[in-house]
Amino acid sequence: MAGPRHDHSLYRDRDTVRIRRALVSVSDKTGLLELAAALAAAGVEIVSTGSTAATIREAGHEVTDVATVTGMAEMLDGRVKTLHPKVHGAVLADLRLEDHERQLAELGIEPFELVVVNLYPFVETVASGAEGDDVVEQIDIGGPAMVRAAAKNHANVAIVVSPQSYPGIISAIEAGGTALSQRRELAARAFAHTAAYDTAVASWFAEGTLSDGEDLPAHLTIQAERLATLRYGENSHQRGAIYTRAGGHGIAQATQLQGKEMSYNNYVDADAALRAAYDMVKPAVAIIKHANPCGIATTAPNALDPIASAHLRAHECDPVSAYGGVIAANGTVTLKMAENLKDIFTEVIVAPSFEPAALEVFKAKKNLRLLQLPADWQQERMDVRLVSGGLLLQDADRFPDDIGSVAKNWELVSGERPSDEEMENLIFAWKACRAVKSNAIVLAKDNATVGVGMGQVNRVDSCRLAVERAGDRAAGSVAASDAFFPFADGPQVLLDAGITAIVQPGGSVRDEEVVDAARKAGVTMFFTGERHFFH
Repeated sequence: MAGPRHDHSLYRDRDTVRIRRALVSVSDKTGLLELAAALAAAGVEIVSTGSTAATIREAGHEVTDVATVTGMAEMLDGRVKTLHPKVHGAVLADLRLEDHERQLAELGIEPFELVVVNLYPFVETVASGAEGDDVVEQIDIGGPAMVRAAAKNHANVAIVVSPQSYPGIISAIEAGGTALSQRRELAARAFAHTAAYDTAVASWFAEGTLSDGEDLPAHLTIQAERLATLRYGENSHQRGAIYTRAGGHGIAQATQLQGKEMSYNNYVDADAALRAAYDMVKPAVAIIKHANPCGIATTAPNALDPIASAHLRAHECDPVSAYGGVIAANGTVTLKMAENLKDIFTEVIVAPSFEPAALEVFKAKKNLRLLQLPADWQQERMDVRLVSGGLLLQDADRFPDDIGSVAKNWELVSGERPSDEEMENLIFAWKACRAVKSNAIVLAKDNATVGVGMGQVNRVDSCRLAVERAGDRAAGSVAASDAFFPFADGPQVLLDAGITAIVQPGGSVRDEEVVDAARKAGVTMFFTGERHFFH
């Protein structure tokens, strides 16, 4: 319900507000002592709680405990400290109104002109792996209430939710008070802060529901903070920006070690590269161009430098398309890999880490962008995609970490069971296929792609494209298809090229025709029973 209508003739000018009394209660103590020293030097009364008060007091500054103000000690293990009229009345009073000023005087309440609050470390607690009540106890109640109250009353009160805002407040104290424009900007940050906090809490509860196998959440809120404005979007006439989501562990959280500013398309391709490389258990490298792999490979047996070996083998799949590509490695980029890349134009390299010697080599390629993933990088459990007017949510498409488990439920429908080596190649091709835009066909040999067909509007064209790109290497390779073959013409293209084994989901009304073609050619074929479309 809307509040009472005020007679605006009663409002008084509050453009510059001198700070006489401040409420300070923070979990993050960064910069606290510098702020407290500035407040004390200006003669500001500091009212505080718990560990914040103790920290300020230990530094030699006078502090009034909130319990002294409210006449109530903290209770329920600290769950109730500031939820009291003498706190919220002091924060919410609109001193442009004489009536509010009169009520405060009658009740013996002194107003606050500054509220400094940051919330319990909920996101950090979740990120640490904590569960259950340990997480619930980090859901702040009094903090958001104070932040929202002060932000609503920004005409009279400055609200600070981050140590990054302390220098501006210190400067305002020294200048004689906060300006309305400053308080309004701080209020905007405060509301964004509490919105992000509430979203993180809601997401944690929703994920708990998902882990129990229940329905997807009826309500979904995604809060993200702009990390950077990009030069442009997908094309030069489109605006673009990169945002980070609380609790994220992917490309948006990577650290850029060197190179030009990342572009919109760089981020898209880097994310696709991760999808391709991080499905593999062995040291692996994926090379991406326009969000599609032009090469994926794991290391050669007994390679002295596994990640460098994987890169060379991925590059051999399609050296022409690899020009200007984006590379992802699922292990540390070594000096040898860096040396192999000296004469290959590359836009971005993404990896969990880089050898110092490799970084020295890359310094000669000043435009090359290097992205180091966060230490806690992990694949997201949910996949979100925006559509016009809304968004789509689904479980992330994942493979078991155990290689043997990938093929556990495959059905042999043609030919003999392959050797362990060929079976490993089929599993590699099947996993690589998930990273290719549909319709997807992957040809692989020795755990490296030799031909990739992608993005065609029919599967037979993808088969032709994969065979054409593989050339002579198609003979003796294995093939994977991300979805079933609707007709036998697609597999026939592969069989004519000398494919020795095929893995596909099955499920077409013409499965028998497809299987018959494989049997006549004496080729092994597996049905997986599941597909891996990637649109």
